[in-house]
Amino acid sequence: MSLASSLARVLSPAPRIAIIGSGYGGSVAALRLAQKGLAVDLIEMGQDWDKTAPAGSVFSPMNNPDKRSMWFETKTDMPYMYLSGLNWINRTVPYYAGVLGIERFAEMKVYHGVGLGGGSLVNGGMAVTPRQSFVQQVMPQINVAEFFSKYIPMANTNLGVAQPASDMVANSTYYLFTRAAAAQNAKAGYTTVTVPNVYDWDYMRLESFNRVPKSALASEVIFGNNYGKKSLTKTYLKAALATGKVTVKPLTEVTRIRPSGSSYILTLKKIDTAGAVLSTTEVTYDKVIMAAGSIGTSKMLVKAKALGDLPGLNASVGKKWGPNGNTMVARKLAGANSSTGTVQSGIPAQGLMAWDDSTSSVFAEIAPFPVGLETNTANYLALTNNPNFGEFTYNATTGKVDLSWTAAKHAPSVAAAKVVMDKLNAANGGYVRTDMLEGGKAYSDFFCYHPLGGCVIGEATDLNGELKGAPGIFVMDGSLIPAKLGVNPFVTITAMAERNMDKLIAAGRFA
Repeated sequence: MSLASSLARVLSPAPRIAIIGSGYGGSVAALRLAQKGLAVDLIEMGQDWDKTAPAGSVFSPMNNPDKRSMWFETKTDMPYMYLSGLNWINRTVPYYAGVLGIERFAEMKVYHGVGLGGGSLVNGGMAVTPRQSFVQQVMPQINVAEFFSKYIPMANTNLGVAQPASDMVANSTYYLFTRAAAAQNAKAGYTTVTVPNVYDWDYMRLESFNRVPKSALASEVIFGNNYGKKSLTKTYLKAALATGKVTVKPLTEVTRIRPSGSSYILTLKKIDTAGAVLSTTEVTYDKVIMAAGSIGTSKMLVKAKALGDLPGLNASVGKKWGPNGNTMVARKLAGANSSTGTVQSGIPAQGLMAWDDSTSSVFAEIAPFPVGLETNTANYLALTNNPNFGEFTYNATTGKVDLSWTAAKHAPSVAAAKVVMDKLNAANGGYVRTDMLEGGKAYSDFFCYHPLGGCVIGEATDLNGELKGAPGIFVMDGSLIPAKLGVNPFVTITAMAERNMDKLIAAGRFA
């Protein structure tokens, strides 16, 4: 019998605890359980990248991507695919289990990291603490004062968050792009804030003097950083694996979850890097932690409810999803401070702050656009307070999970970003480019980096993340947060996981 056709049932409950996904929430859960002496299976759909190649050659360069770049695609799919209307940015790549994945729905595609460490492998490392007043508005069901006094600082410490090196931001040619945008912000009356990051700024300084191999200053980011960035494999996961209690199961997807008495049976599909199925097994666990991200967790639970595998899940599962108001826009600069440089760091350091918790609020990352030539273009990823929600539903005809997000639902985000861009252009000259996004759009309304919601805390789960109607299954990722945060969410997701694990362990839920 071939491995691909084999179906083995493992009846032994050991190890008792499964964690599905190794991003921020899954990494926190793995560490805290391992520190209590509990054995954990950490199930990861992608590769354990640190084991694929010698240090320094793990990830694909952004300006010359290869098979390591994309999760089972034949072409890279960059947010900006055009420049001056020409589609020369994307490249053909071999079909392979790469590091950057894309979930595609009817009117929304979501970028996510695939591999041990999840989104920490491919994000820009912007470790932003949200406004306490806005978290109180978005999640009044939790003790927000406790969250900010205890769990946010805990997350920042364990993630290795630090302020950007002021000398780099103020003087380096690699940050001319952010200084140009900041000067134009000031002329329009907007505040520019410096944003903490998990990149090692001492390493970046050495990069600038050519004393170490370049990573951020070689434009690495969206396909992984070979050096410098403190991804989860350098922080939480490193500590968790050091305990000897965590078993990583890479290239393994959970395709089904269903109860067996008070335990749960997970169907695990193991693949190789070409996508061929090596085995399908069933393993029984006493406890299951869902940490597959807003998209992965929501899809899995919506499907399980619809097919009757987890019929006790309530009507809140799949609801209150949003893209964190993500809207990307590029301005062609004019006048003074219009040069953005021929070289740019891949790690952002500043943002435009126009946030007051109202629906017109905008926080806009000053994001790099490192194409190796002078474009006189400021790139912004605007995060907005969009009041709309999307919902995941199971489609019995296709056997897939659909998402009800549309361009119309995204319109408030575009409108808020447009107000800011219009004011910048009025004060400085310049215009919003329409030759970079697909469809000739000026403002993106069809992709996001920061999916949130779908399994909201206190609604689909109890106040500690345990699923209502499925005792022993715990949610530990961005699906707990309804739709938006106003900032990059990974610090908050980490803090939520720290909070929930703290309370669940204290309550004996993993005993």
